[in-house]
Amino acid sequence: MGRIAAASAAGTAIEFYDFFAYGTAAALVLGPLFFPDFSAMAGTLAAFGTFGVGFVARPLGSMLFGHFGDRLGRRPVLVASLMLTGLATTAVGFVPTYDRIGAAAPAILIALRFLQGLGLGGEWGGAVLLTAEHAPRGRRGLWASLPQTGPAVGFVLANGIMLVLSGWLTDAQFRDWGWRVPFWAAGVLALGGLWLRAALPESPDFAAAAERGQLARLPLGELLRDHWRLVLLTAGAVAGGYAVFYTVTTWSLSYATERLGMDRTVALGALMAGVVVKGAATPFVGLLGDRLGRRPLALAGTAAAGVGIFPFIWLLATGSAPAMALGAALELLAFITAFGVLGAYVPELYEPRLRCTGAGFGYNLGGILGGALTPLAATRLAQGEGTPWAVAAYVAMIALLSLACFAGLPDTMTGGAGEGDLVGAPA
Repeated sequence: MGRIAAASAAGTAIEFYDFFAYGTAAALVLGPLFFPDFSAMAGTLAAFGTFGVGFVARPLGSMLFGHFGDRLGRRPVLVASLMLTGLATTAVGFVPTYDRIGAAAPAILIALRFLQGLGLGGEWGGAVLLTAEHAPRGRRGLWASLPQTGPAVGFVLANGIMLVLSGWLTDAQFRDWGWRVPFWAAGVLALGGLWLRAALPESPDFAAAAERGQLARLPLGELLRDHWRLVLLTAGAVAGGYAVFYTVTTWSLSYATERLGMDRTVALGALMAGVVVKGAATPFVGLLGDRLGRRPLALAGTAAAGVGIFPFIWLLATGSAPAMALGAALELLAFITAFGVLGAYVPELYEPRLRCTGAGFGYNLGGILGGALTPLAATRLAQGEGTPWAVAAYVAMIALLSLACFAGLPDTMTGGAGEGDLVGAPA
């Protein structure tokens, strides 16, 4: 289990490193480099628009890779998705800017961002399934939470490199070539992840279904025909967490540097402190989910994040780095209380023959509403003077939608505390 969980978590960290490197670059430099004819506000919106393309691609990636995960096994998906994301991310570091090739620059950037999202859409389902389906009964929440630490590790790694470069280079050097370095490093990280995943065993649940001849011929068609309501509830349930996370980690960075005049190194450091707290808490949340149940923690965390976004916005608006770090830590703790159990909870909702497609598609579909639209909406809502309470209200509304969806999902703890089972989707 240790080797399986480590390989899953490491690969997830690398894939999210790729994704977050782009998000940070979008918040800091991509607007003027790839959309120079736009105003500062329009350039930021355009950069966040390319960021959102990755979220649109993620459900498509989960459909594509999920099909093969349910037909050929979970392990091949982990290797293929990591290769695709790593190659696309490395290529971003070589894209010429607008002043060199004109409109082709943002077009190439958008295409590579789409491929990034496609790969990440297949990553999450494969990684959590391989871990959850190997985990012993009564400890699935703990083991399946370890791939959920990947986003925190990836964020800290990507932004740590950005932080060092931002502090070491002049502003001109950072804008000229420094922002490209994290993308170039993605290729090396991807090779390390592929080495870790090369010898992983196949999931026992998939192997058993294959032996019994119970593999789905067209997993997506069967899923949408028989379990469309479950997919929509899954997507709605996770949308609030996406909205919270990308408000805190992506939009707030842009707001702090552009509107509040904070030094980008200071702002990155404040956010990284909050993400470190979130990452450290993730396994404890998974263990708590084994004892108390997945859905109760998901409900509690989503409610806390919906309320906590208001003090976060207030602390952010002070322009103080310690206040920003405190607000980020508190809000991300609420977020991970919900998301720390999803590595076990979401797979438990789907039967093995459809699980890779269903879990990945539902989880990534929620990213369009919560992840793709939130930085765009928040940037527009924060245009006025004063504290941007409208941003908090927007995020709270999505959290309220997620609460309703979690309430509509079944509780998978079938045998009492610590006895969660992979029960399969209701007919």
